[in-house]
Amino acid sequence: MAARKKKKAKKKKAKRGASRKSRDTLVVGSKVRAYIKSKKLKCAGDLIQALSDTVHEALDSAMTRTSGNRRSTVRPVDL
Repeated sequence: MAARKKKKAKKKKAKRGASRKSRDTLVVGSKVRAYIKSKKLKCAGDLIQALSDTVHEALDSAMTRTSGNRRSTVRPVDL
């Protein structure tokens, strides 16, 4: 009798926040959590992604302003 190998069905993992656009995280989660902990507060699980989304929005706005001013360098004043 030859042993047959069973094929395992690959399961797709459910993504968190699947309804939102998939974006890279732009903040260092451990640093944010450490800062919040140093102030004797707790950090919600979805705070890091929300903070990263806010940074994305701020940068998108700054890049739009930069392009409107016919520059290619984003400056602090654009924020």
